[in-house]
Amino acid sequence: MPDRTERRVAIACQGGGSHTAFTAGVLSRLLTADDLDDHRVVGLSGTSGGAVCALLAWSALQEGEPLKARKLLEGFWAGNSASTPVELAVNAWLVWASTLQSVGLLPSVSPYDLPVNGLDQFRELLRRWVDFERIEVDEDARHPLLLIGAVDVLSGRFRAFHSRRDRITADMVLASAAIPTVFPTVHTDGGAYWDGLFSQNPPVRELLEAEPDELWVIQINPTARATEPRSVLDITDRRNELSGNLSLYQELHVIEKIDQLLADGLLTGGKYKQVTVRVIELDRPRAAQLLGPTSKLNRDSRFIRDLMRQGEHQAEQFLIALAFERAWRRKDVDAVVGFLADDAELESIDPFPEHAGVRGQQLREVLSSLCRDLRLDLTRKQLTREQAAWTVRIDGAEPVRRGRVDAKFHHGQLVHLRIGPAAG
Repeated sequence: MPDRTERRVAIACQGGGSHTAFTAGVLSRLLTADDLDDHRVVGLSGTSGGAVCALLAWSALQEGEPLKARKLLEGFWAGNSASTPVELAVNAWLVWASTLQSVGLLPSVSPYDLPVNGLDQFRELLRRWVDFERIEVDEDARHPLLLIGAVDVLSGRFRAFHSRRDRITADMVLASAAIPTVFPTVHTDGGAYWDGLFSQNPPVRELLEAEPDELWVIQINPTARATEPRSVLDITDRRNELSGNLSLYQELHVIEKIDQLLADGLLTGGKYKQVTVRVIELDRPRAAQLLGPTSKLNRDSRFIRDLMRQGEHQAEQFLIALAFERAWRRKDVDAVVGFLADDAELESIDPFPEHAGVRGQQLREVLSSLCRDLRLDLTRKQLTREQAAWTVRIDGAEPVRRGRVDAKFHHGQLVHLRIGPAAG
């Protein structure tokens, strides 16, 4: 596809409490990026903290001011942070009490037994940054689609509040963020709602109604772990991560399967289209190693700022990877080789030829050959974490040979490239 053809993009924001400050950083960078002038955001979805970030970004896009998204996101998260001595003390007590409860050292307390629940303050904070009175049902689809995920605790039905059918309110966002151990049930629009983490995290299926060419997922819960969880706290944290990813990866699997069937010519007709899936994943914060899942309740201002900075950095890596991918897909050997740092290194193992430790001019020659011979397979998701990863295939090979490319960039230059077997 030519470089300047407009690409329709839908962005799905996974929930994860305070960790979704990372999402705020990602959106702040992406929505102000000159590199994406040929991309148009046609939909946003979110759950819990991801719903808040999606709402703020959507509000700026509705007004035709994408640059305003940074102001709204930074303003909300600054207002949601604990910064005064009293706020920091209360935050520390809440985080450590929740941590001790999660390992059974303190009894759990129902939010209905607490004198205050924080919902009113949360509602006022949302209203400070979003004028809900101006929001109307967008039946004519003049603006990007917004979906807010929640679950009706009584019926058990998943609900995605839909900007083209529902008038989005502050209480709908509160419903998506109503963690049942922290907040009471939110009653709105005829339902009794808990946090959307128990349903679609985030909504993806309905987001395809916006007819995107690409789906960008901002993922808070890490997919993989390097070490086996052994402590009670670590086991609890990993259970939280896996359950948080369950619905997301089921929905992404369906999209990938349809993409593969279309690419192989096994699915025809105008009902389906290929949707490239890209995932920007948060590295596990250090606080999660100490506090487990309760680190998602941590509102310490320094913690929040660090997550936002990490989000902006990860988004920058994503943009560099996107430019590298474009050059590779065009078979523009000079552009691909132009990404190489002077000290770049290649690691290559089966099912591809070995070039371990190749550097310098020899690396340029090998990379030129790989660029010509390997095709990036965008029927499978592309992942940006500490490295960017793509599935690749050899054109014309029978049977089809697939592998994985992992690229590590530093200051916009490629410092390490690994070609190896496909994951999973």
